[in-house]
Amino acid sequence: MKLSEKDTAQIKEKGISEQEVEDQVKIFKRGNIKVDISEAATAGKGIFAFSEDEKQEFISLYDSKKEKLEVIKFVPASGAATRMFKALHNFVDEFDPSKEGLRSYLDKQDDEKLQKFFEKIDQLPFYSLALDYARKNTENFDELSHDEQHLAIVKNMLFEDGLDLSDYPKGLVPFHKYKSGLRTAFEEHLIEAAEYIAVDGVAKVHFTISEEHQDKFKLEFKNIKERAEEKAGVKFDVSYSFQDPKTDTIAVDDNNEPFRTKEGDLFFRPGGHGALIENLNNQKADLAFLKNIDNVVTEDNIPEVVHYKKMLGGKLLKLQEKCFSYLNKLDSGNVSEDEIKNISEFLQNELFRSLEGKFDSLSSEEKIEYLKDRINRPLRVGGMVKNEGEPGGGPFLVRDENDEISLQIIEGAQIDQDNPEQLKTAREATHFNPVDIVCGLKDYNGNSFDLNHYVDPKTSFIADKTKDGKPLKALERPGLWNGAMAKWNTVFVEVPVSTFNPVKSVADLLKKSHQVN
Repeated sequence: MKLSEKDTAQIKEKGISEQEVEDQVKIFKRGNIKVDISEAATAGKGIFAFSEDEKQEFISLYDSKKEKLEVIKFVPASGAATRMFKALHNFVDEFDPSKEGLRSYLDKQDDEKLQKFFEKIDQLPFYSLALDYARKNTENFDELSHDEQHLAIVKNMLFEDGLDLSDYPKGLVPFHKYKSGLRTAFEEHLIEAAEYIAVDGVAKVHFTISEEHQDKFKLEFKNIKERAEEKAGVKFDVSYSFQDPKTDTIAVDDNNEPFRTKEGDLFFRPGGHGALIENLNNQKADLAFLKNIDNVVTEDNIPEVVHYKKMLGGKLLKLQEKCFSYLNKLDSGNVSEDEIKNISEFLQNELFRSLEGKFDSLSSEEKIEYLKDRINRPLRVGGMVKNEGEPGGGPFLVRDENDEISLQIIEGAQIDQDNPEQLKTAREATHFNPVDIVCGLKDYNGNSFDLNHYVDPKTSFIADKTKDGKPLKALERPGLWNGAMAKWNTVFVEVPVSTFNPVKSVADLLKKSHQVN
């Protein structure tokens, strides 16, 4: 790969080494590597399904230990609301009420969500505000036809003279309407977090955001801080971070040569949400609860969410106790063959990690080192919901290059679509990943893990994109809960689908679960 002095300077300015850029280009030449699914994780085989008594035991354990820990909620929140309003942008661009009726337009689109949007538009939390703007900004609004009024209302939802929602981060879009006022997803995350992460009356919540939106988030927190703290009965310690430019990745053309802009510069793109492992790595907490910005519930449903959050936290702490106890035992050097057998069974039966084929032939000292390496890792417990057709990754037992099997969250793009056996196994999945994860970030000596050591770089993903009308290939880093956590110890627990309430399009706000009772 030939680089000019200007290229070298550009790479250095981003904080990336030339070797890293060359390694990324090699990935493009290699292509995507598909995972080797051994079998789908199901209830009883990779996914724990607990009784009510067991759940309560984990909740009690979490409540008893939480006050001595540093606990945070980590919320990826950099997404813009653009995709959420995509269908409405198309509507504004395409619909001309002087040429066709709204009913005719909707019938042509064959889009159930768009149909639902217009049927229940007055139930949107921000409908009244958009209507006020439409009246203010549209001449003779009340004299317009029904269809013309709807077009004006949608424009005043989206654009600058009105609510300007499509230019906002998704986290700052009003999701729910209460008697006390509107609440954004950002505020709902705070209200929820107060119920299970507050320690000594302080709830720490960290949002990863786009730098361009920082002022908007800070202003929102300033505006809601007093009412949110009064409502929750805690103080909020809110912090933010951005995706580091050094996690951006080089783009290439169809010949796997570095893609260049019109000005002749190298073109780098953000490396996807997997780059946020660095942001999580900078959180020096004991436990981090990870949840996406658009997955919030209304206030009356928070108790159920909290119940399962505490259950996941308690399960992690119980596992962690065992891991730490076994690691201290292995450290002592005084370990019998029976104890080695017990610890290896724990690894297989409770952490769902198989042993390397040659394990039985290792010496006692080698077995001890092997077990220490496998157990002394970051730990995550992920809630999994029964698959009801929602898009998203799923839980699978996956075989690695050492022929070891471990639990992983796998996206559809990672599955070999040309392999009938792999596709058959993928279809056997009964659950999917709602991104409801609690992470144990410290080792048995109280030191923070360096999470970068537990990323599987082979799980990066190549995607087709365009720039200035020209095709390019983009490289996304291993996904945050996929390859970026591939070498963690992982346990999955069944949680009810009612705890998963994402908003992918604006019409999702019209679901019953987002309507305030």
